[in-house]
Amino acid sequence: MTANWLRKSVPGIDTALRYRRAWLLPDLRAGVVLTALLIPVGIGYAEVAGLPPETGLYATIIPLLAYALFGPSRILVLGPDSALAPIIAAAILPLALGDNVRAVALAGLLGIMVGLILALGGVLRLGFVTDLLSKPIRVGYLNALGLLVIVSQLPTFFGFSISSESPFKDAAAIVSGIAGGQVNTTALLFGLGSLAVILVLSWAKTRIPGVLAAVVLATAFTAAFGLQEALPVVGALPQGLPAPALGGLRWADVGALVVPALGIALIAFADTAVLSRTFAARRGENVDGSQEMAAIGVSNIAGGLLGGFPISASSSRTPVAESAGARTQLTGIVGALLLVVFILLAPGLTDYLPSASIAAVVMVAAAGLIDVTGFFALVRMNKIDAALSLAAFLGVLVVGVIEGIGVAIILSLGAFVAYAWRPYRAELGRIRGRRGYHDLSRHPEGERLPGIVIVRFDAPLFFANGGIFDNYVRATVAAAGRDLHTVILAAEPITDIDTTAIDELLELDDFLASRGITLIFAEMKGPVKDHLRDYGLSGRFPPERFAATVGEAVDETTGTLRGDLEGTEWDSEP
Repeated sequence: MTANWLRKSVPGIDTALRYRRAWLLPDLRAGVVLTALLIPVGIGYAEVAGLPPETGLYATIIPLLAYALFGPSRILVLGPDSALAPIIAAAILPLALGDNVRAVALAGLLGIMVGLILALGGVLRLGFVTDLLSKPIRVGYLNALGLLVIVSQLPTFFGFSISSESPFKDAAAIVSGIAGGQVNTTALLFGLGSLAVILVLSWAKTRIPGVLAAVVLATAFTAAFGLQEALPVVGALPQGLPAPALGGLRWADVGALVVPALGIALIAFADTAVLSRTFAARRGENVDGSQEMAAIGVSNIAGGLLGGFPISASSSRTPVAESAGARTQLTGIVGALLLVVFILLAPGLTDYLPSASIAAVVMVAAAGLIDVTGFFALVRMNKIDAALSLAAFLGVLVVGVIEGIGVAIILSLGAFVAYAWRPYRAELGRIRGRRGYHDLSRHPEGERLPGIVIVRFDAPLFFANGGIFDNYVRATVAAAGRDLHTVILAAEPITDIDTTAIDELLELDDFLASRGITLIFAEMKGPVKDHLRDYGLSGRFPPERFAATVGEAVDETTGTLRGDLEGTEWDSEP
């Protein structure tokens, strides 16, 4: 039993025990291909986060090894992420005040905090919280983050630097720098060339990753022609293994990073969960969301302890590993070990790697976050969703990255309340010769039943909409005129009812009873009936006030069966 628990808790052990010899060569080959991509991407995202380039490699090595042990997905690749990098920068740079050592320590602390939040969420099985980020909100803030990352890389792409302040001031400074002749022509040519190589190879769908080809070619040209003095380069990396870098931290730093850690944890798991499920489905596997959450948490803690920063699953590197033939977590282990070899034996190679080429790599990745088509699809399908997406986009740009994510979450909750607050509601009637009872606003040919009103309310009843429900039923009763003796509530869409709504329901029942009208519940779900019983209302609403279907309620009320349905087929149209 202990062995089974251990294999379930540490999936890497189970994979090792079940490992097949036929998987070894594909895993090794995929690990080599993956490594060539991990180096430039890790360096690039570290620079977007405002950190030294080597931290991007540390934030790749350690999480890959940790996830190989604890991650439930066999193929997922973890590492620095384009959506997280600008949030990390916004969180730590104002606290670091230009001190790189302190920035690295703060980034490590942030990674540990994100990891603890995710690990606790996994243990408590809180994966559902990612539903706080609805599709419109995600489209909006990811579009903004993608735009911010691209703008942040333009100075490096053109070969000069600016002091970053805000998106709008940065854009003005970039235009001023270009107009003022600060452009380094050599750097720009390398940037454009790298961009062209990445895009052409991507469009051609070659087996050679465009990022790998661009970086190798740029480094080779720089070294061959001795151009490292003519343009900005990444510079040689320090030689050495990942190590703790948490010195100089204060308890006040923990307080300052709580909100960013919560936002990053939410985004990291939301992106990872979607990616994990997608690749698991392709392979006919199942992935436990809570276990995935805990594994991402452990990986972030490990990375933060050893010089890294917050990470998540990669939507660009995972497909590369899959297309290269990856079978198991061994691919990630190979990639991590080869990165260690690179840091120990060849850290000087990056002294020939143009910064403009890294900027091109990051810009292409950030462009993948931008979904203009998705936004216009929202405009066509649902104007409210489109407005929410636009608000999230502007929130990130105008208010700030971290504050904008908070705005996005609040908007998601607000959208939920708004939809539940004013749900669709309808009066139902009979259409001669057609089974069922149908929405009269959509079927003008329908008719009310004499003395009966049938209403439907398409949402749970709770404190925010109980009054709306009460007012709607009263208005419908008033419109029906005199000689009304029964109101039938088609209650199937009502999945819950709280104490405030119960009071509204009782007031409605009293109002109807005072006019000689009986309220009947049709198709009410068992759990909602249980709530009524728990609230002590079994006597107020006895069994004869409930019907299994609307049709049964009508038949019981009229004392007759419908005679207009001979030879007709069932019709499920609402």
